[in-house]
Amino acid sequence: MIRLEVTDGIAEILLDNPPVNALTDALLDALMAALREAGRDPRVRAVVLGSAIPSRFCAGLDLPRFKDSSPAEAHATVDRLYSQLFELQSGLPKPTIAAISGAVRGGGMSVAITCDMLVAADDASFGYPELEVGLLPAIHFTHLPRIVGRYRAFDLLFTGRVFDAREAMTLGLVSRTAPADLVLSEAHKLARVFAAKSPALMRLGKAAFVRATDNGYRQGAANAVDLISTVFGTDDCREGLAAFTEKRLPTWARD
Repeated sequence: MIRLEVTDGIAEILLDNPPVNALTDALLDALMAALREAGRDPRVRAVVLGSAIPSRFCAGLDLPRFKDSSPAEAHATVDRLYSQLFELQSGLPKPTIAAISGAVRGGGMSVAITCDMLVAADDASFGYPELEVGLLPAIHFTHLPRIVGRYRAFDLLFTGRVFDAREAMTLGLVSRTAPADLVLSEAHKLARVFAAKSPALMRLGKAAFVRATDNGYRQGAANAVDLISTVFGTDDCREGLAAFTEKRLPTWARD
């Protein structure tokens, strides 16, 4: 589910859960284990997070499995994604760079934003489709308005429209773009820049940067986990997840 390779001071972590890198508890646990290993490894100076699957970074939560979860199980899964992964990445004493290729949706966006930098392939596409399947993009209510502004964030989060790498770059959602076949190479090039710097100063600098830019994100993440747990108990959430699994349009309840 995860490939980890260390070369010349760079840890490359690739998501490998065909066909679309859907997020399961096992995949999230394996990802966090790989990040911890990279954090402990004295050879590693920087981390690149990418995908082993062509044209797909991460499709988000594994919804067919997620729909059969109890509210407590759903809470635990979302806590892994929203809180635990973010805390791990924030405390990692080395910079991490997401190399985004192909489609990234929903929970895949949640994984990407835990990294310190995002490099996107020029043919990458982004989206927050949660409302279409009976969920809410809750963590992005905290994250996105701070980057793109309240009104553009509402547009992206509530329409669920797909947007391309050029728009993501204009909005400030990604750090750089690169040709599709070079996105991992571009991420490694950045990682080598960081790896050449003082490890002690990078560690201190990243910790200071995280503290300076937190702006209540941790509390927002906790609130988002609670919100998703509430949403998961609704009839419309059950209907949305069932419709997605059955490949049909949902029939929403009337107020």
